[in-house]
Amino acid sequence: MSTSHNLAGVLERLRGEGLLPTDTLTVLCVGSVARGWANERSDYDLVVVTREPFADDRARDLPVPLRPATLPTVGLRVDGRRWEIKYWLDTQMDQMFAKISRERFEAGTHASRALIDVEELALERLIPAITLTGEEWVEGRRRELAESAFRSFAVSRSLAGMDSAVEDALGQLAAGDAESAVLSARRAIGHVVDALLESHDCYGSAQPKWRARRFREADPAEVPFEQYWALETMRDLDPAAPGRWVERTVQWCRRLCMEVEV
Repeated sequence: MSTSHNLAGVLERLRGEGLLPTDTLTVLCVGSVARGWANERSDYDLVVVTREPFADDRARDLPVPLRPATLPTVGLRVDGRRWEIKYWLDTQMDQMFAKISRERFEAGTHASRALIDVEELALERLIPAITLTGEEWVEGRRRELAESAFRSFAVSRSLAGMDSAVEDALGQLAAGDAESAVLSARRAIGHVVDALLESHDCYGSAQPKWRARRFREADPAEVPFEQYWALETMRDLDPAAPGRWVERTVQWCRRLCMEVEV
């Protein structure tokens, strides 16, 4: 069943359920469905952006470091499939974009403090989203995202995670804790590959389950998929000599990070 067929009637269903406010600026389908990765068990992840706060007894409020400090979210089942709908305010979007300005990045704002996960997810999903209504709003925000320091913040955050994981791996290896060193080195792989993909505007580090799909989508020239997949699956790990795998992996991560553009 095609994605377009799956999405037919979404707006009408939202309206019929009283979940489509009259001041809606855009409705987006995001997540695995929008990226063409969905399966029969996948949720429909929807984003609704409005001018005024959304209120409904069915909504649960997620805390966000914005004004207002809540993100109403509604979950329901439609024809056996779960829908999750997040209701962002346009002014909350303004505040998130202000956090990732080039001025803030150049001023040295720490990448890990720029956005929390739910904010980063909201912005990164604008790129591959399927617009159900409000095309002009979406195109304007996509231009704004491209002109921001979003990519630089994401890449810097992932590279910092790699550095931390590498230091952990080497420290654990030196202390004779090879098993922990293996796990830390594997974590370093994830971080540096995320940084590489983010440098190609292919985001989603908060959901490592999709990393291989993201890698194939970005198809980075720096690393062939087969080499990445061998590391991701720890194919060359010798249980009798895990330290050698840790050392090779750390060297690979460090080499790759030098090729990643922030």
